[in-house]
Amino acid sequence: MNKITIAIDGFSSTGKSTVAKQLAKALGYVYVDTGAMYRAVTYYTMQNGLISKKDFNSEALIYQLPNINISFKFNEVLGFAEVYLNDINIEKKIRTLEVSSFVSKVAEISEVRQKLVEQQQKMGQDKGVVMDGRDIGTVVFPDAELKLFMTASAETRAERRYQELIERGDKVAYEDVLKNVQERDYIDTNREDSPLLKAKDAIEIDNSNMTLDEQFNKIFQLAKMTIEDLE
Repeated sequence: MNKITIAIDGFSSTGKSTVAKQLAKALGYVYVDTGAMYRAVTYYTMQNGLISKKDFNSEALIYQLPNINISFKFNEVLGFAEVYLNDINIEKKIRTLEVSSFVSKVAEISEVRQKLVEQQQKMGQDKGVVMDGRDIGTVVFPDAELKLFMTASAETRAERRYQELIERGDKVAYEDVLKNVQERDYIDTNREDSPLLKAKDAIEIDNSNMTLDEQFNKIFQLAKMTIEDLE
């Protein structure tokens, strides 16, 4: 059976990672969470005092990029790969609202994007990969056989993200989560380097009113049709 590259782009909190994991598991493909890679760099930036609400020493971050090693290791108990920063598991630490509040600013830096895009292209060079992010179908894999663009209203996405954080035990306010979603949307779509765009040949999936099962079934059928068309 032919293997393809599946690129899933879209706004924050649209469930890209959730459906990408499901799809990769169903197809026996490799899943790469590019958002986690940017969050890992952001976490490093925070841990080293390079960013705050008032200041961002981007030059220092660029200088220290060679010190940042990101990898994924499969956790058999959880059933998915967790992200490691310099061989330390930071999977839970990168999912906080604080990291979310800085990640779009870090992802704006061209040198950061160049470093991570190169890694992502190596991860997917043999196809059989499902990758989600902001620029997978436009920059990382412009020749991907299947491109999807996920969207939903800001309010719907904020509510989903809010519920995730509450279930984790984080103390957050819905208004703060909504503000974060809206700020990230603005930065992601207006940055100079690789802004969030829907690729011309991407299929748009508005999941505002979809259940997780409905979303997965729709996308799984699209993937099967794409693979069958190549045979």
